[in-house]
Parts: sequence; structure tokens; C-alpha cells
Amino acid sequence: MPCDKSTHSTTQPPDAAQSAALDMQYFDCDKIQYEGASSKNPLAFKHYNADALIDGKSMKEHLRFAAPYWHVMRNELSDPFGGGTAVMPWDDRSSSVENAVARVDVFFEFLEKMGIDFYCWHDRDIAPELNNLAASNAALDAVVAKLKAKQKETGVQLLWGTACLFSHPRYSQGGATSPDANVYAYAAAQVKKALECTNELDGLGYTFWGGREGYATLLNTNMKRELDHLAAFLHMAVDHAKRIGFKGPFYIEPKPREPSTHQYDSDAAACLNFLREYGLMDHFKLNIETNHATLAGHTMEHELTVCTNAGMLGSIDANRGDELIGWDTDQFPTDIYLTTQVMLVVLEMGGFTTGGLNFDAKRRRESHEPIDLIHAHIGGMDAFARGLKIAHAIRQDGRLGDFVKARYSSFDQDIGAKIEAGEVGFEELEKFALSNGEPTLGSGRQEMLENLLNEFI
Repeated sequence: MPCDKSTHSTTQPPDAAQSAALDMQYFDCDKIQYEGASSKNPLAFKHYNADALIDGKSMKEHLRFAAPYWHVMRNELSDPFGGGTAVMPWDDRSSSVENAVARVDVFFEFLEKMGIDFYCWHDRDIAPELNNLAASNAALDAVVAKLKAKQKETGVQLLWGTACLFSHPRYSQGGATSPDANVYAYAAAQVKKALECTNELDGLGYTFWGGREGYATLLNTNMKRELDHLAAFLHMAVDHAKRIGFKGPFYIEPKPREPSTHQYDSDAAACLNFLREYGLMDHFKLNIETNHATLAGHTMEHELTVCTNAGMLGSIDANRGDELIGWDTDQFPTDIYLTTQVMLVVLEMGGFTTGGLNFDAKRRRESHEPIDLIHAHIGGMDAFARGLKIAHAIRQDGRLGDFVKARYSSFDQDIGAKIEAGEVGFEELEKFALSNGEPTLGSGRQEMLENLLNEFI
């Protein structure tokens, strides 16, 4: 999640030459259309048919695709061993507000050509970080005004906003968990402004990603104090949301490590425990990312299931990682097994009530031309469309659900029903075990169920 780290700018509106440049088309294609699975056109959807109905809802309603401003408009495709390769003819690489405002038209051209109805941003991706907080706020206001006009013009919605509390050197030891109260106050002021801008844009949610909220060593860390400070910070955010009339949910996005040795939002279970401990469950849901799940040593299916079991899945960052590389590679989701597993969980919970599928994914460093952004999102959208269709078919077929239900059927009657109702204790269960002898355990049939999944994929 890159953030702009510029340090100077002006707040003048674009001049005539810049305004003329906004009329250019930067993505060399027409709006991407659905052509079906037999199409050989690389600039067409093979499976994503936005208005096609599945179980009474259109695909676009089920999937609620969103594009991240940080990857689409700001990611220069650098990696730990080399600088950026991305060709971005719309960007003069300056830290000026004029340049930031000009990017907005290009971004909305991209959204229109992809047929994506939602987007997400960090404050420092849409507008530059300047020489002081007041100047940064003014720059943010200028870009937000442009975004608001484009939303009104197009009907696109802000899925969620967030503040970048991890890129600037002041946050090298955390924002809401910084050992320095001055940094903590600056982070609070930055979140206050980002939340107000999200509200100004009718944002549907607001996300906290604690990329620096953790520690490198416990030798210099008071963990209890840092967690108390983080909880207080989040409660202040809840209070400010009420003051300004922000109605959307807050999201926490888990990640286990990188850049810190340990981050407090390490996985879904840790986040839920934190929210319960500090009385924040009523105000937050989780935003789950595939690449973060794998870095935590879990599957995406596991993390989503933990959330849905608690009624706490809010939104999804749709990407994947590389099992051969030990960092956050943010690759586009093209694994049909993965997208099927994700959509099985989403459909099981009744579909999104907040949030959606945000492509927190970047092209590979070799895919540096603007049109590669189009190809990448076509692949991700088609992969999730296939996952949706397959998941729906599996649920309609019923065999998988029936097997799982039957596997736990002993808890639906007799002693099992009494266990679930809390009507027995160890004494009653001992008496039952003594009188019923050795249990006969049925097979879990894992291989059969894997074969069943393959029938549909």
C-alpha cells in the first residue's frame, strides 16, 4: 500500500495545458464487455457478466468490485531489488496538487472502462504529504473536491477510505502505538481528517491497517501500554464518527508481520480478541486479505470462516501471494479454487452487507504498460465471476452441505443435543460413555469431497 511521500506543493488549480491533458484517453481500449467463454479477445470478460442473475442478484451486486487508488494510480512497480518500471504518461512525477488532481480523471477513466463501481484510497495516495499538516489537509481537500465531482458525474462510490500511518518516517515506530505522544497526536489528527474526507465522499466504510502497529523487539516495548493506547485511539475514532454523522462501519485489516516482527493485528482471531477485550465489537468488522492470511500461516478460507462465525466479516481485499516468496506480493487473484472458496463463504453468510471485493493487487514489475492494468483486472474479475458461479452451483447441488450436516448429526439429537443445549456436565457424559461403550467414528471423506469440488471446477 504505497503512500505519496512528497514534501512540497502548491494548491493552484490546473492550468489550461493540464486541463487539456485531462481529455486524453490513457487506456488504449474501449469499455470492457462480456463476450463469453468462447471469446479469444484478451480485452473482454469471459465469465463476468455484470447484470447476469445468480440466485436473484446480479453478478455486480454479489461481487461489489472495487479498485484501490494506491495500486492503480500510484504503484510504480518497484520491488526490494529494483526501482519502478510503470509507465504512467498521465503523471509528471511531481508532488504538486495539480498533478494529484489530474490523476483523478485518469482513475475514473479506468473505472469506467472496467465497469467497476467502487474504489478505495489512502489519504497520502490521493493527495501529497506536504511540509506541514495544514498544507497536507488543504491538498487533500482539493483532491476530495475533484473526487466528489467525479462520483456525482459517474455514480461510482467510495467503498472505504483510510489514513496512511506507515510510510512517513514519523511512523517508523507506529502511529496509534508509537512510544511518542507527539507522533500519536499527529496520527490522530491525520485519521480525523481522513475520516472527515471519507464522510464528505459518502464513503461506505473506513479501514485501519496497522502496518507499523507492532514491534521489532520486546526489549524496548511495553506491549500492554501500546495496546491500551491503540484501543483508546480507536474509541476516539468511533466518537468522532458519531460527531460528524459518519454511518459506515470501521474495518480492521489483519496482517501478521512485515514490516514489523510482530503486528498486533496479526490475524482474524487476534483482531477479534482485541476488539472483544476493549469493547469495540459493536463498531468494527474485519477486512480480510488473502496475502495477509497466507503470511499468517492460514488459508483465506480459514480467515474468512473465523470472521463469519463471529458475524464480523465486513470486506475483502482480493489478491493472492506467492508461496515461494516470503513477503506481501499482492498478486492478482487467478486461482479458481481460491475464488470458489472465498465465494462459498460469502454466499454462506448471505452475501456482502457492507464492503466488497477490493483488488488490493498490483501488476508484476514486467507488466509495466497502462493496458496491463486492464488485463490484470479482467483476470481478477473473471476469476471471481467463475468462483461465484461454481460456489452457487455447489450450494444448489447440496451434496457438500448435506455431508457436513450429516457429519455433525449426532449433535442434533439425544446426548448431542443436550451437550449443545448446556443440559449436561462431565458426570452425565461419563455415565453415557460407560453405558454406550467405544464410539464408532465415521470417515471424514476428505478425498471424496475434494473430488466433489473438482466436479464443479
